[in-house]
Amino acid sequence: MGVIRIAAAAAHFGRDLEFGLRRIAKLISDARSSGAGLLVLPDAALGGYLADLRHPDPEALPPALKPDDPLIATVARLAAEMVVCVGYCEADGAERYNAAVCLTGDGVLGHHRKVHQPPGERSVYASGNGFEAFDTPAGRIGMLIDYDKTFPESARTLALDGSQILACLSAWPTSITNRAPRMSQDRQARLFDLYDQARAAENQVVLASANQTGALGGMRFLGQAKIVGPGGDILARTWSKAGLAVAEVDLTAEIERARRVLRHLDERRPAAYRMSP
Repeated sequence: MGVIRIAAAAAHFGRDLEFGLRRIAKLISDARSSGAGLLVLPDAALGGYLADLRHPDPEALPPALKPDDPLIATVARLAAEMVVCVGYCEADGAERYNAAVCLTGDGVLGHHRKVHQPPGERSVYASGNGFEAFDTPAGRIGMLIDYDKTFPESARTLALDGSQILACLSAWPTSITNRAPRMSQDRQARLFDLYDQARAAENQVVLASANQTGALGGMRFLGQAKIVGPGGDILARTWSKAGLAVAEVDLTAEIERARRVLRHLDERRPAAYRMSP
C-alpha cells in the first residue's frame, strides 16, 4: 500500500436517521473532494449516541438497525470507490450492540462490536467479544469504538493482526463528573488526545480518530478528530470544531520508517507479562 489520503470526521449526529444520512453524504462528498481514499465517521453516526450515560432512558435509545438495513446499504452506495467506516446501534435479536461497519460500494469489508463499555452503557448494550483486522483498498484496518481505545490490549491485538490503520470511531463527551468551564481544559479532552497518540506510537501504526461534536441530552461531545502518524505525531486535526481532518500518508514507508530501529511488536517479551485470567 502506497500513498493514501485519510480523513477523520468531527460532526454532530442525533436521532433523525434521514438527517444523519444527509450529513454522511455531505461528509463523503467533502472527503472525496479532498482526495481521501478512507473516511472514518464518528460512532453512532446513524441514530446518535446515548443522551445520558449515567441513567440511560430505555424509552429514548438510538434506533437499532440490522446489519442488512437499507440505510447501511445506502452508505455503501454513497461510499462507492472510497472506504468508509460508520457507527450505529446494531440489533441482533433482543440484544443491542454499539457497532461499526467498514464498507465500500462493493459491500461490507469489516465489522466490529464495541468490547469495552463505561458503566451506563452496560445497561443498554451487549458487549462484543473480540478485535479483528481486515483488508481494504485503503490498507489493512482494525476498528475501535470509544472506550475500546482506553485499553492498550485492544489496539495491540489489531496491530498484531497486521493492522496498518486503526480507525477509532467515537462519541466521546466532556467529563460527566467534573466538566471544565472550557472544553480545552476538560480532563476528557486531554485523555482523548493522549489515547490517540499513545495507541499509534506504541504500535507504530497510523490512527484515524473521528468523534461527535455538539450536544445530545446531557452529553457534550469533544470533536477533536485527527490523523496520527506511527510516531505519535498529529498530522491533521479539527480541534473542537466540526469538519474533516485530512492527511496524506505513505502508509508502508511511514510505518517502515517508524520501525526501522525500534520494532515494538517484534521486541515484546510475552513470557514476562502477567496476563490476568
